[in-house]
Amino acid sequence: MSGYLPITLATYLHDIDPYAIKLWDGGPIRWYGLSYLAGFFIAYLLIKRVVTVGVSTLDPKRAADFVVAVCIGTVIGGRIGYVLFYKIELLTDFTDDLPFWGVLMINKGGMASHGGILGGILATWWYAHRHKLSWPHLLDLTAFSAPIGVCLGRIANFINGELLGRPCNPNFPLAVKFPQEIFDWSHEDAVLLQPIVERARELLPRYAEHGTYELLPIIVDAVQSGNEQLATMLEPLLTARHPSQLYAAALEGLVVFIVLALSWIKPRRPLVIGGMFCATYAVVRIFDEFFREPDAHIGYEALGLTRGQWLSVLLLIAGIVQIVIFSRRNVQSMGGWRRVVQHDGG
Repeated sequence: MSGYLPITLATYLHDIDPYAIKLWDGGPIRWYGLSYLAGFFIAYLLIKRVVTVGVSTLDPKRAADFVVAVCIGTVIGGRIGYVLFYKIELLTDFTDDLPFWGVLMINKGGMASHGGILGGILATWWYAHRHKLSWPHLLDLTAFSAPIGVCLGRIANFINGELLGRPCNPNFPLAVKFPQEIFDWSHEDAVLLQPIVERARELLPRYAEHGTYELLPIIVDAVQSGNEQLATMLEPLLTARHPSQLYAAALEGLVVFIVLALSWIKPRRPLVIGGMFCATYAVVRIFDEFFREPDAHIGYEALGLTRGQWLSVLLLIAGIVQIVIFSRRNVQSMGGWRRVVQHDGG
């Protein structure tokens, strides 16, 4: 046989267990939930810093209450946003089993970041109205504290093996193969899994009576739990992909936070920071979506862009308008995270 086999870098097979603590099948604590808790706690620390050393109408003692309100609004908005923007059929999906309504079935899709932003905005309005505080300033506080939570959430997306990246060259050093991609395979492609299904029935006899599609999540779970036989059989069938979730963590999380932190060293007119968040997040989201696979049931839209990119275009326009308008207002500057040392004159 003539020719040669090229030397390639090994593609990483994603085999991370999504459960941080697993005392029984399916529970109880996922890294995804812990990422949200950590993000909300860091948000509290950042807001507490600003309202303590900067110019703020929010009492530092109320920082925790404010964060809780925004957290609730973000989670609710994120879920409703996913339903409205990406899977509206969940509105009419009712079953006889808990939680009865498709909107509440978090196993059927997750949350949408654009919806989370809208939910957070509404929560800040409610809190400002209830406590007679400056709503624009509370929006800035929310925007400043959000990116680190976004970063942690995207890392959790990677751990969960969701929001998969687009195919890439298997030789790409960061290429990853996600077992979870088999959930979206067509019936024709699923035929390739039959030897793995039969082997899974042998290795996991308690699932021997399960059908092929019932076994898919069990196979993925087995790979994540360290079953080398199933991993070895599955890996050649998978597509090498960009780890787009980690790109998003770096861009939507760390880069956006650095921009806002540099911009808010000293107080600024209210809503300027909020506008900078919208604009910066939109730009990096439009970019990193080029490495992310669009939702299978939506695909690409006008000009070959994804639903997330078009939503980000609207967010970018809103952010730019916000910066232009509110940076010119003759109002007191607020916020700032660095303590200003005042010197006595004389």
